[in-house]
Parts: sequence; structure tokens; C-alpha cells
Amino acid sequence: MKPLKEKVSITLDENIVEEIRKMAEEDDRSFSQYINLILKEWVKKKNETKD
Repeated sequence: MKPLKEKVSITLDENIVEEIRKMAEEDDRSFSQYINLILKEWVKKKNETKD
């Protein structure tokens, strides 16, 4: 079963959005999927450095 998702609204700088869109397209992912992937990786790394 897939994890539940929650919709959120955020404001991002235009240049960041453009860069993420490019990276998402290169990785054959949607913008939302790519943001989720980036944040998961960041949170994981952040939690690893806490120990």
C-alpha cells in the first residue's frame, strides 16, 4: 500500500522552480514527485547527522 500523501501549498523562487522542473524532467518524474524525492533524501541525511 502506498503511503498517504498530503497536499500542501508552498511558495518558491522562480529560478528554483525552473531548476527543479528541469531536473524532474531529466529524471522522468513530475515536479511534485521530484520535490518529494529531494525532501525525503534531505530529511534522511539530516536525521543521520543527528546521531
